[in-house]
Amino acid sequence: MWAGRVLHAALSRAPRESRAQSALAQLRGILEEELESIRGAGTWKSERVITSRQGPHIHVDGAPGGIINFCANNYLGLSSHPEVIQAGLRTLKEFGAGLSSVRFICGTQSIHKDLEAKIACFHQREDAILYPSCFDANAGLFEALLTSEDAVLSDELNHASIIDGIRLCKAHKYRYRHLDMADLEAKLQEAQKHRLRLVATDGAFSMDADFGGRVLSDELNHASIIDGIRLCKAHKYRYRHLDMADLEAKLQEAQKHRLRLVATDGAFSMDGDIAPLQEICRLASQYGALVFVDESHATGFLGATGRGTDELLGVMDQVTIINSTLGKALGGASGGYTTGPGALVSLLRQRARPYLFSNSLPPAAVGCASKALDLLMESNAIVQSMAAKTLRFRSQMEAAGFTISGANHPICPVMLGDARLALNIADDMLKRGIFVIGFSYPVVPKGKARIRVQISAVHSEEDIDRCVEAFVEVGRLHGALP
Repeated sequence: MWAGRVLHAALSRAPRESRAQSALAQLRGILEEELESIRGAGTWKSERVITSRQGPHIHVDGAPGGIINFCANNYLGLSSHPEVIQAGLRTLKEFGAGLSSVRFICGTQSIHKDLEAKIACFHQREDAILYPSCFDANAGLFEALLTSEDAVLSDELNHASIIDGIRLCKAHKYRYRHLDMADLEAKLQEAQKHRLRLVATDGAFSMDADFGGRVLSDELNHASIIDGIRLCKAHKYRYRHLDMADLEAKLQEAQKHRLRLVATDGAFSMDGDIAPLQEICRLASQYGALVFVDESHATGFLGATGRGTDELLGVMDQVTIINSTLGKALGGASGGYTTGPGALVSLLRQRARPYLFSNSLPPAAVGCASKALDLLMESNAIVQSMAAKTLRFRSQMEAAGFTISGANHPICPVMLGDARLALNIADDMLKRGIFVIGFSYPVVPKGKARIRVQISAVHSEEDIDRCVEAFVEVGRLHGALP
């Protein structure tokens, strides 16, 4: 009897195992086909391994000698600043490695509340809320704020996090052409029927509350903005990148909605261009919309005191909501945040899913970011140094014959067009001691491959001159320069 049961179990298990192995083999075949298509397109992304701390001079596995790093978001050089490192060590020793909890259970320490207050003060806002990353902040905002009664207007080049955040919400979506204010105005006119109209320029929203309206988003907004908007229930409008005529058209269309939100990046991470916030805010005011800005590539170094693009363009009192990161200029450890009206922050603490279901920011990351903000508020000398070095690099590269996208931003995209060319030039730059990365589709549009150079305040003039010399040499070698 017992032997019969064993035999029956073995026989019945065999077909199940065979089906499972067949499914796994099918999966492997599909995955290999997808991977081979990426290799064949010349868009395969390899991870170079750094064997030293982050900074202007690093060591890279497989590369001889020291390497000058020109591809980090370490705009102010604070990730290796001795005071920032010591602050991280102090908080690690005093508050531990982590909280093993979400904020609302037992994951809120005094340092978290202190940093949130410091962020709100820095941006001159009522309150702030911390997240594990700015991607999470973008995923948390839209769903908690907007419903199907609302509208989102988004720049077509907003970051993927903004796009994903908008996608997640149920608001009506309007996309306006990149930096095209006429298109934004048309979208705002259309969105008048919605309750809330939010203009989003690089930042992502997750909207779930009972508000009803529309979100208007730049088409090139960051991925986290896109994802956050995607999660919410508002109507979505995506406007062409930096196209204010298209934004206006979307605003006109969104007038039927309760709330209208325009979402945009402050500075666009792949292009180095800056959103025309003065015109965006004017249109938002004209059509009764709110403005949301993702300042991840602006916080700490744009504006007279590093507050961001809203300070740079004189509209700090006209931008309703700001999302940004602690993982770039502000020490680079980890973390993101939303800052804005106190009631909004209170709602996010109750309804933002990434906040409610993610562990608290580790104490060491909190300590590093807090010290970075202290250094910024004490002096703007680092900001001025970075601006001068950015100008040096851009002017020399343009004089050499390269096309550099954007203007006066430390993100300096060297436009090459062809994906293989960008990857080959980046590889040959590393052989000459310069660490840069080639970007191609799907990170950027097809035919617009580039090498993104990022300037830091801790680069020396000699570092910048050496980078330009290497670009000229390698550019001529590959036919990118005459």
